[in-house]
Amino acid sequence: MATKAQLQREHPADDLVDVIRRFLTACRQPVLIEDGERPIPLVAGRYNLESRGVGCVLHAWGEQGNLVRRIVQAGSGQQGRLELRTASFGKREIRIAIVDEANRRGTIQRDAGQARFHEFLRRILFRDYRPWTLVQLTSSPDLEHSFSPSYVRGVLRRGHEAWAVIGAPPGASAAANDQILSFGLIWFDHLRSRAQDHLLAGLRIFVPQGRARTTANRLAWLNPAVLRTELIEFDGAGNVSPFDKQDYGNLATELRPCLPETFPQEPVAGWLRELLKIDGVETVQRPDGLLSLRVRGTPFATAGRGVMTYGLNQQTPVGPAGVDPALQLARGLARFRSHNPLDPRNAFYRGHPETWLESQVRRHVDVIEDGLGQRPLYGQVPTVAGPDRGIIDLLGCDRQRRLAVLELKASEDIHLPLQALDYWMRVKWHLDRGEFTASGYFPHIELAERPPRLILVAPAMDFHPSTETILKYLAPNINVERVGVGADWRREVQVVFRQTGSARLA
Repeated sequence: MATKAQLQREHPADDLVDVIRRFLTACRQPVLIEDGERPIPLVAGRYNLESRGVGCVLHAWGEQGNLVRRIVQAGSGQQGRLELRTASFGKREIRIAIVDEANRRGTIQRDAGQARFHEFLRRILFRDYRPWTLVQLTSSPDLEHSFSPSYVRGVLRRGHEAWAVIGAPPGASAAANDQILSFGLIWFDHLRSRAQDHLLAGLRIFVPQGRARTTANRLAWLNPAVLRTELIEFDGAGNVSPFDKQDYGNLATELRPCLPETFPQEPVAGWLRELLKIDGVETVQRPDGLLSLRVRGTPFATAGRGVMTYGLNQQTPVGPAGVDPALQLARGLARFRSHNPLDPRNAFYRGHPETWLESQVRRHVDVIEDGLGQRPLYGQVPTVAGPDRGIIDLLGCDRQRRLAVLELKASEDIHLPLQALDYWMRVKWHLDRGEFTASGYFPHIELAERPPRLILVAPAMDFHPSTETILKYLAPNINVERVGVGADWRREVQVVFRQTGSARLA
C-alpha cells in the first residue's frame, strides 16, 4: 500500500486525470484492483475518466464487473502500481490501485486462486456425482467463443447423456456471480453444437452459498423444453445443496407510486422557458412528479413545487440571483454534448452514452417502435440494480395496450439479454398483480393482460455476438425484438435492422 506521504496531496481534477492517464499510457496491461473484487482490465472503450470537482470519477466496466469510484488522491505510480484514494458516493473512503499486470504479479495471484477453485470443484464433482465421468474441467480463456477465465467450466457424462458444468469461485465479486448464467449458456450452446455421440441434456451451475438468488430468478424464465438446469450452492467446506426450485422467480421487487405531474408556477415556469430555448435541453417527468432537466441525457436541474435546483454533483437552489448560473451550466453542457462537438475527447461528450441514447429514443420513440409515442414513457420503474448497471430501462405501452420494455445499451455488452430479463420479469410481476394501474402509471389506459414485450436497442454494430445465442434459451412467452440503430445515432436515430427473438441477421 502507498504511504501517507505518497498520498498526502489532493490533486486538482485536471491534474489528477493527467496523472492517471500518464500512468495508463506507460502500462502494457493495466487493471483496476479493489480488495474483495475481481480485477477489471482498463481496456480502451471500457473505461471513462471525468474531471469532477476537486477530484475525478473513474468508471470501468467489462466481463469482470462494473465499478464507479470518485478519486481524490493519487500516489507516485512506482513499480507498475498506482495507488489511489477514493471517496465513494456514500462518502466512505476506499483504497484502490491500478496495476500493470504485464509484470505478472497480479496474474500469478489470480491464477493461483483459480487453480485452487479448479481442484475444489473437481473434488465436489468426483464425490457427489459418482455415476458420472468428468471428461473436461478448465478455466482457460477463449476470446473467440467468449469463455471467461473467471469461471471453471466442464462436462459430466454418463452413457449417452452429458451435462455442462460451470462454477464461480468463492472470491468472485457479486457481479461475477450474477453474470455466471450468461457464460453458462454460451458454454452449453458451444458443447451442444459439437455433440456427436451423446445428448447434451442440461447445465449445472455452482455458486457460493448465499449467491444464488439472481441466477435463480433468471432460470425461472428459461425454456425447459430446450435446456434443463440445476443450481447448486456450496460452502467453504465443499458441502453442496441444490437451490430449491420452488424459490425460482420469487422476486423481491417494489413499484414506486407515480405521482401526478407538478406544473411549475412562476417564477419557476419562466426559468423553464428560458432553459428550454437552449439547444439540447429537455424535460423528463419523474415518478415523484418533479421535472428532470437534461442536456441530451445529462441531468443538470430539477423543477417543481415552486423550487428549481441545479448542479451536476450537488444541487443548488436557484435563489435571488436568478437563473443565470443554471443557464450557464446548460449552455456549457450543450457546447460539449453535441453531435458535432468542440472536442470529441471531452468527458462531457464521451461520458454516459446510455443516457444520451435514452434522450434520442425518447424524442424519436416512434422510429424505434411505431405507436409508443402516443403513451407515457417511464424510466427506471421499478429500479433493478442502481445506477452502476450501465443499461437504461424504459417502459411504454403500445397501441394494443400491451406493455413494452425497452432496454438501451450504447456499447457491446455480453450480459444485455439477461439484464434485460431482470427488468422484464419485474415488470411482468407488477403487471400480473395490477399494480401499475393502482400506482398511477398509464392513467386512463386499461393495460392488456399479456406478458410485456421486450425490445433491445443498441447501435447495430454493438450487439455482442453471443446475444442471439442467449436469447434462444429464453422462455417462448417472452416476445423479444432487437433493434439496431445507425452508428451516427447522436445526430439522427435510424433503424438499421429489426429482428425477432434469436433469429440471425441475413
